[in-house]
Amino acid sequence: MEITILFGTFAIMLLMGIPVAFCLGLSSLTTVLYMGIPPVVVFQQLSTGMNAFAMLAIPFFIYSGDLMIRGGIADRLIQFAAGLVGHLRGGLGQVNVITCTLFGGISGSAVADASAVGGIMIPQMVKRGYAPDYAVNVTANAAIIALLIPPSHNMIIYSLAAGGTISIADLFTAGVIPGLLLAGALMIAAWLVAVKRGYPADIFPGWFTVMRYFVAAMPGILLIGIIFGGVRSGVFTATESSCVAVVYALLVTIFVYRSLSLEGFVQATLGAVRTTAMVLLVIGAASSFGWLMAFLQVPAATISLMKSISDNPLVILLMVNIILLVLGTFMDMAPMIIICTPIFLPVVKAIGVDPVHFGVILILNAGIGLNTPPVGSVQFVACAIGKVSISESMRTIWPFYGASVAVLMLVTYVPGFSLWLPALFR
Repeated sequence: MEITILFGTFAIMLLMGIPVAFCLGLSSLTTVLYMGIPPVVVFQQLSTGMNAFAMLAIPFFIYSGDLMIRGGIADRLIQFAAGLVGHLRGGLGQVNVITCTLFGGISGSAVADASAVGGIMIPQMVKRGYAPDYAVNVTANAAIIALLIPPSHNMIIYSLAAGGTISIADLFTAGVIPGLLLAGALMIAAWLVAVKRGYPADIFPGWFTVMRYFVAAMPGILLIGIIFGGVRSGVFTATESSCVAVVYALLVTIFVYRSLSLEGFVQATLGAVRTTAMVLLVIGAASSFGWLMAFLQVPAATISLMKSISDNPLVILLMVNIILLVLGTFMDMAPMIIICTPIFLPVVKAIGVDPVHFGVILILNAGIGLNTPPVGSVQFVACAIGKVSISESMRTIWPFYGASVAVLMLVTYVPGFSLWLPALFR
C-alpha cells in the first residue's frame, strides 16, 4: 500500500502540472505520514541529498558554461564548424551537430546547448531556406550530445545517486565514444533528410581559412581538454576542475575574447545561481523520494519482477530501456536519474552489467526523453526559438529520433563503446 501511495500521489500531482520538485517532496511527505514516520525524516533526506562535496561541481560547471555563452564562444565554434563541414549536403545542419558537440564539451548541459547554439543557428538556417522543423529537430537532438561528454552535470548526479562509489573520471571518459557515435549518427540523419528535401551545400573555404577559424575558437575548445585531461590524469577532482573551468572562462572571455561586459558577467552569475537553485531543489526532493524507495524495498521487488519475466540479460536490458524511455516522456532528467539509479542499478549489476556502462545507458535514455513530450524541455526550447509548434516538429523528428535510439541500442548491447576508453586510461 505504501508503494502505491508513493507513486500514485507523485503521478497525480505530476499530471496536475505541479513542479516536479514539489511532486517528489509532497509524495514523500504523504507516504511517511501514512506510515507514521516523523515528517522531519523527509527534510533530513532532502538536506542530505544536497549536502555532498561532489555536488559543488554542478554550480561551477553551470557558471563556466554561462560565462562562455555570454563571452561569444558559440559564435566562434559555429564559424569553425561551418568551415569544416559546411560544404556537405545540408551544410548548416552538419554545422549545427558539430557545434553542439563542441559546445557540449564546454556547457555540459543539453538545454544550454539548445539555447546558445539554437539561438544563433535556427534563425540562420531558416533564413537560408531550411524548413523550421528541420532546424529545430537537428538542434534539439544534437543538444543531448552534451549529456554524454565531459563535463556532463548528469554524470556527477548519477555517481552520487549510486552512493558515490562510481568514479566520475570513468563516467566522463565512458561517455566520449557514445557521444561521438551519436554525433555521427545525427550527421548521417541530417544528410539524408537534406538530400531528400534538396537543401544546398556551401563552398569549402579552404584549409587555411579553416585553420584560422580553429585558432580563433581554440581558447574555448581548450577548456574541454583542461576539464577532461585534469580529471582523467588525477591532477584535480571533478569539483576542483569545475572551479578551474570558471577561472579559465573568466580569463578567456575578459582578456582573450574581450567580449564579456560587466552586465554580461552579472547576468551569467545570476543565471547560474537561479539554475543551481532549481537543480539542487529537484535533487534534494528526489533524494527523499529515493530513500523511501530503498526503505520500501522497491529495487528488490523490481529485480524479482523482471527475473520472473525473463532471465535473459538481453531481454532484461531491453525492458530497462523501454521503461526508461517511457519515464523520460514525463519526468525531467535529474529526478529520473536519482529515482531510477537505486531501482535499476541493482537489476543490471545482477546480470553482470558494469555500473559505468549502465550510467551511459541511463544518461542517453534520459537525454532522448528530453526530446519527447509532454516534458521535453530541450524540444520546448528549440521550438520556442524556431517558432514552430511541438506537434509540427514531432511529425518530422523520426529520422533523428531513430538515429538516437539506434545509438542507444548499440551502446546498450556493445559495452566496449562505453568501457574501452576508461580501461585504456587505467
